[in-house]
Amino acid sequence: MVELPFSLIVITHNEAANIAACLDSVPFAAEKLVVDSGSDDDTVAIAQAHGARVVHQDWLGFGPQRNAAAAHSRHDWILFLDADESLTPQLSAELRERLPELLNSQAAVAILRRRTSYMGAPMRWYRPMRGERLARLYHRGRARWTDARVHESLRWDGESVDFKAPFDHAHNPTLAHKHLKVLRYAELKCLDWNDKNRPVRMWQTPLVYLSAFLRDYVMRLAILDGWRGLIVSHVAAAYAVYKRIRYYEMRRNPASIEQARTVLRRHGLDR
Repeated sequence: MVELPFSLIVITHNEAANIAACLDSVPFAAEKLVVDSGSDDDTVAIAQAHGARVVHQDWLGFGPQRNAAAAHSRHDWILFLDADESLTPQLSAELRERLPELLNSQAAVAILRRRTSYMGAPMRWYRPMRGERLARLYHRGRARWTDARVHESLRWDGESVDFKAPFDHAHNPTLAHKHLKVLRYAELKCLDWNDKNRPVRMWQTPLVYLSAFLRDYVMRLAILDGWRGLIVSHVAAAYAVYKRIRYYEMRRNPASIEQARTVLRRHGLDR
């Protein structure tokens, strides 16, 4: 297969179960780069066995970690995938067909569509998991990730192009995995809020749950996915509330920041 001059980059920490499928789904990338933040499983060995160059980078937060990873790329055009994501055969074919023109253009980014499996099967109606539009392929001289610790996004100057075929996201295998991620992501988000001295506004908490639940369950059509739609809407709304009550605790008891960091580190959730 002809390689194309772009880099596939994956940032990892203990992704031995996922990294091979992710890397193997992009056989036409001229470079596969894994930026690892200290895995103690077989992530690094598996990545190297599947053709990746591995670079160590201590954890900086999602946005800074992505920007640091991009600096290690041997090519200006970069495709970022998470370790639990992979290209579908349809998107692979579309990329091979359209990438030569894109790589020689003045465009800044390409928008890809992500479809997500939840509780072992694809979501059919819930919009964020059916065809979420994400900027994941970009020219590093024309785009840059925000510096947010979590929920980072790509910012760019210039034109964007859209690809039609989706890529796959193997969402958290169980709700236990999801809730552990909630603890980690909420902590990072609250630290960002704390840095910005954001007001607490605990009085909004009941309204936050209701509005977040109704947004996902009704407006984003989760209701049409049956019980799984109810569950995904509740989990999203509960996360929105937990961030706020954890932030309240953080502001009221600053010592809880280090205490939480210690317990999260003990369970491998501090990065």
